[in-house]
Amino acid sequence: MKCTFFGHRNAASVIKPALTNCIEKLILQNNAKIFYVGTHGAFDRIVWEILCLLKEIYPHIICYKVLAYLPTNNIEAPESTIYPEGLEALPKKFAILKRNEWMVNTADTVIAYVRHPGGADTFTKMAKRKGKLVIEL
Repeated sequence: MKCTFFGHRNAASVIKPALTNCIEKLILQNNAKIFYVGTHGAFDRIVWEILCLLKEIYPHIICYKVLAYLPTNNIEAPESTIYPEGLEALPKKFAILKRNEWMVNTADTVIAYVRHPGGADTFTKMAKRKGKLVIEL
């Protein structure tokens, strides 16, 4: 099973216990093995931190940060990143949207933390329309 995440840039760390339990349950009960995480905002940082901790317990899981655009500081991207094809010619704002669409299309399951309209809400709704399993925190 492949999972991805959508949540608000300003998510608070109080979501960590519920998010950790949700991810761990997917690993143990649904055989989740591959996780895709964005790279913008607090929610993505919280998810990545949790996944890194869970990888120590469940070393078989694979975690990727999905880039919307390549870094401009000449530092090579670590092996734990993916850069979907076709984003290189897009302006940054559109690259983020296209990256998020790629994440929805690639994953089987979406874990969402949505409290108001915005990007997280848009892509969570897209996942539902596409018949993905959506778990809302």
